[in-house]
Amino acid sequence: MIYLVRTLISGLSLGSIYALMALGYTMVYGVAKMLNFAHGDIIMVGAYSIIVAVSQAHLPPLAAVLISVAVCACLGVTVEFLAYRPLRQAPPLNVLITAIGVSYFLQNAALLVFGSEQKAFPSIVSFPSLSVGGVEIDGITLATLAVTAVIMASLTLFISKTRIGKAMRAVSEDKGAAELMGISVNRTITLTFAVGSALAAVASIFFGAAYVYVRPTTGAMPGIKAFTAAVFGGIGSIPGAMLGGIMLGIIEQFSKTYISTLWSDAIVFGVLVLILVVRPTGLLGRKLNEKV
Repeated sequence: MIYLVRTLISGLSLGSIYALMALGYTMVYGVAKMLNFAHGDIIMVGAYSIIVAVSQAHLPPLAAVLISVAVCACLGVTVEFLAYRPLRQAPPLNVLITAIGVSYFLQNAALLVFGSEQKAFPSIVSFPSLSVGGVEIDGITLATLAVTAVIMASLTLFISKTRIGKAMRAVSEDKGAAELMGISVNRTITLTFAVGSALAAVASIFFGAAYVYVRPTTGAMPGIKAFTAAVFGGIGSIPGAMLGGIMLGIIEQFSKTYISTLWSDAIVFGVLVLILVVRPTGLLGRKLNEKV
């Protein structure tokens, strides 16, 4: 029983990281209707920013985190302006190919700047572990879950209650109608990319703390898993991103523990396919009727 609980806690730890990443994914897709496959690589850039700020510039952790958030937000805005904005009216396939191209560009740029060797992520966050019934829960797991829940709640309130959030919802529903109402579509989408990329910087803190080492390809597979989590929960749904991430982490961890490490990814994606067959919009996604 204790072994089962430990596996569940490990799944929650992994899932909370996926959920934190998926929030940025779903934020961008929910407004811009674009799949930013470079999101995982922006997380990698955020992790490298912290490494440079702490290990080389010897800045305090808080300053390093703020720098990482600023770097990722600026990178997200730049990517949106240079790569995605010209393709806003293009077919979805063009956008998809461009997103993959941006992802590879960021990976190779990091390879040129930082080299191929993995770098140790500095210990900038430390939380005491909690022991319950003979089972020890790592402090990072609790912190990641708490931060993810707070960000999810904050984003939900931001989208539903603030003027900017309402503008984002209007752009998401109908860009043409939003523009007629005086909403700047370009500025709203740019702000969305900035927020989504800033969330990637936050995710990089806990990702680095959990995985310890960073390399140029660090964000590739976790980025795909985060996208899977967003689709699993219902892409475009902020609570769905968290639910999808948590469930994905639990399924993956149980697959590794009780079936096979080699089969864990196949099982995760297999479950995703089954969910989408039964519920194409994901667990918490909603179907929008297109206007004709």
